[in-house]
Amino acid sequence: MKYQAPKGVKEYLPPASAQFERVRDALLAPARLANYQLMELAIFEETEVFTRGVGESTDVVSKEMYTFTDRADRSLTLRPEGTAGVMRAVIESGMDRGQLPVKVFYNGPFFRAERPQAGRYRQFYQVGIEAIGSDNPLVDVEVISIATEGFANLGLRGFKLVVNSLGDFKSRNAYRLELSKFLSTLDLDEATRERARINPLRILDDKRPEMISALAKAPNVLDSLNPQSREDFSKVQQGLDALGIAYEIDPRLVRGLDYYTKTTFEFIHPQLGAQSGIGGGGRYDGLMESLGGQPLSGIGFGIGIDRVMLACQAEGIDISEEIPLACFIIPLAREWEFEAFRIGAELRSAGLRIDFAFGDRSLKGAMKAADKSGATFAFVLGERESQSGTVELKELGTGQVQSVRLADLATLLGNAVKRSKGN
Repeated sequence: MKYQAPKGVKEYLPPASAQFERVRDALLAPARLANYQLMELAIFEETEVFTRGVGESTDVVSKEMYTFTDRADRSLTLRPEGTAGVMRAVIESGMDRGQLPVKVFYNGPFFRAERPQAGRYRQFYQVGIEAIGSDNPLVDVEVISIATEGFANLGLRGFKLVVNSLGDFKSRNAYRLELSKFLSTLDLDEATRERARINPLRILDDKRPEMISALAKAPNVLDSLNPQSREDFSKVQQGLDALGIAYEIDPRLVRGLDYYTKTTFEFIHPQLGAQSGIGGGGRYDGLMESLGGQPLSGIGFGIGIDRVMLACQAEGIDISEEIPLACFIIPLAREWEFEAFRIGAELRSAGLRIDFAFGDRSLKGAMKAADKSGATFAFVLGERESQSGTVELKELGTGQVQSVRLADLATLLGNAVKRSKGN
């Protein structure tokens, strides 16, 4: 029987895995520079973490979660998003009672039972950050700017930033009443009416053409903002303007999760068509308290690595691995394998990528393996090379050979790698 990965599972194998790694690291680099620290999260949680945190009216909870019962009859769910799990971990560890704000980042696979298509998978990969414990609107600006800097690291330009404010709890509740009154005048199907009853804001996220048309005259959430919420949103806009970050305001932007308050934002890449959202987030000032923690505010984002890779491809951006394979070492016989490994370890400690010819290959077969490896250089190691301390270093692209002292090898290879990266 030939086994296959489950339908909708996205895997990255070489060489695509190197591209994946580069995109992930580029997106997270600005968070590290802004003093966010890594948090490795549980892959599955008690189901209630998501039903309470994400919201029962959301499609994520009602339709898309992978939920199972373990042998102790506990309901567990593979994580469909990152924020609720971060909140649980922060509360459990007591970080919410320590130095604030708590600033963390995470990455890894997430799971939703969706219909697989380009850019939408049942196992997908995200990076995310969370800043917990500050209601300063400039933290919102920092979070958004970290995302834009991550895109800039990749050379991504074709995206646009859309922002909105749902206001604080008072403003949001006032708008919910206005929206509920409006929705009551529409001829909604039973399922939509039930969603509107649980959370009318969810209806604004309905992408069906008939609903988009019906909602054209819906009340504007920005008209319901109280003075404090209006001032906070103004400061967010001023901060983005000060950093030169372009944005559009869309009062229909509510995002797909129930915990958002005040600032919401989304990054859209029009070239990706139906799956144009490459990331987004917002503020969630009541989420931690709803999960049993301190009444702390927070804001964060999640960015889909899969979709960012598609966006890079759409723009023709080269996301191939930056660090080339510097050298392929060929031990002339088995008795020289350990010496080859020792030399290779020294070169690797200098930050160079090194590979070896393994097994009982002939010299001709080993050189063919070197050519196929993509290495820049190769050399043979035997008794003569070991005794003389010199190797004949072959540049595989040109066939040129030069004698190099083993003591100088790391410097020569390092300079060659720098030149190749400069090209």
